[in-house]
Amino acid sequence: MNGKTVLIVDDEAPIREMIAVALEMADYNYLEAADAREAHALIVDKKPDLVLLDWMLPGTSGVELARRLKKEEATADIPIIMLTAKVEEDNKIQGLEVGADDYITKPFSPRELVARLKAVLRRATPPGVDTPIEVDGLTLDPVGHRVTTEDGPLSMGPTEYRLLQFFMTHQERVYTRSQLLDQVWGGNVYVEERTVDVHIRRLRKALGEKYDHLIQTVRGTGYRFSTKAA
Repeated sequence: MNGKTVLIVDDEAPIREMIAVALEMADYNYLEAADAREAHALIVDKKPDLVLLDWMLPGTSGVELARRLKKEEATADIPIIMLTAKVEEDNKIQGLEVGADDYITKPFSPRELVARLKAVLRRATPPGVDTPIEVDGLTLDPVGHRVTTEDGPLSMGPTEYRLLQFFMTHQERVYTRSQLLDQVWGGNVYVEERTVDVHIRRLRKALGEKYDHLIQTVRGTGYRFSTKAA
């Protein structure tokens, strides 16, 4: 698997199955949801890399779900491809206006779907997700799942690794403990905010004296990753 996870949101099981087969053949992981409520819970909890979202869903429509996802900070950056049988131009425009990244009209071929999906993921993938990111000699390699310095590899737990990856791809911005819980642990996971402090301490220890200063405490607010003096 290439590590990318796609959420398929469609109320028709045969369509979900057809898409799932195409994704498997293209080496993608996938999740499935039959309605907007189930989809939103999976998105918050699992943080898929892309959402294939059907326009017509029971209850909350796909367009309404897309609008909600783009308004919420924790999900705003997740790319969305709308799937629909609607071919009218104004429907396409409406889908794109709420924040969808692309639009595929049913029926579509699995090859077309995968090609469009790859293109959207390529545009949406920030540094540090597919390619190594380096700061002052500290390098995080997401493919090899390694953190190295000029002195050699660093050893850290999976949560500390995810924290560091998030920080290195979101530098110079302050995040509250609550925001870090949403981004690193997932919104549906119950973890006390002070747990963040414990993992920050572990991350600093893993980084050692040469790099622990990059994780800065912002009193009364939270933490930031910065190469500038606090």
